[in-house]
Amino acid sequence: MEIFGIPSQALFGQLLIGLINGSFYALLSLGLAVIFGLLNIINFTHGAQYMLGAFVAYLGLNKLGVNYWAALVITPLVVGASGVLIERTMLKQLYKLDHLYGLLLTFGLALIIQGLFRNEFGSSGMPYPVPEVFQGVFNTGFMFLPKYRAWVILASLLVCISTWYVIERTKLGGYLRAATENPSLVQAFGINVPRMITLTYGFGVGLAALAGVMAAPIYQVNPTMGADLIIVVFAVVVIGGMGSILGAIITGFGLGLIEGLTKVFYPEASNVVIFVIMTIVLLIKPAGLFGTQK
Repeated sequence: MEIFGIPSQALFGQLLIGLINGSFYALLSLGLAVIFGLLNIINFTHGAQYMLGAFVAYLGLNKLGVNYWAALVITPLVVGASGVLIERTMLKQLYKLDHLYGLLLTFGLALIIQGLFRNEFGSSGMPYPVPEVFQGVFNTGFMFLPKYRAWVILASLLVCISTWYVIERTKLGGYLRAATENPSLVQAFGINVPRMITLTYGFGVGLAALAGVMAAPIYQVNPTMGADLIIVVFAVVVIGGMGSILGAIITGFGLGLIEGLTKVFYPEASNVVIFVIMTIVLLIKPAGLFGTQK
């Protein structure tokens, strides 16, 4: 069976790949949006923290016997704690300065982290096994769907929707948003704003680490796995609107699908289609599709 002259299995296969890529775009851009929206920090270390998540899971399995399910819980806490340390020792000095200073600091940190891991582990990828429960495929009738990839899509959706709900629909989220607008007023109500800011940054970093754990069985674990991806993710955040939680989620999944379709109909443009869309969006709406101009 063919659709628009394309074999259906090839079309659905690329859509699946696009949806999987979109799952990681959404998770990573969500972490970036949380950090920028609530802390006004452009966190260029995000790609390195995604890579750290994969490495912590890999080393935990091979050195300590920590399985995949435990890694899903432990890794975001460990890498998130390292983010808390970065925020307390470095980033808090830059809150009153221009965004450029935070970007330069986090970019430098990303290069240092990546360089240290590349020096220690080299540039070749290392495999991480798919959990036994997710080995095999589903036969959907028109294509075979790997069980682990289906899990990644569903888990990413669940994490994204839960994060959006907490930030946009709960009292805690209200406190976080209020703290970015008027921290002195929020602190007058007895809320520890600096601690809230620190934990928010740690949470955003933890999302990147979670994405790294989920990516480890699909992509080989290597020190450069976040370097190229972070450029695409920044484009996703810009298109959705800097700081927009909903924009990061919808744009992440949507652009993953568009990228997958482009590989079917015009493969030569698949590597640049997201940046073409970003250029068009910035020309029409500089604040992004879901952003607001401040």
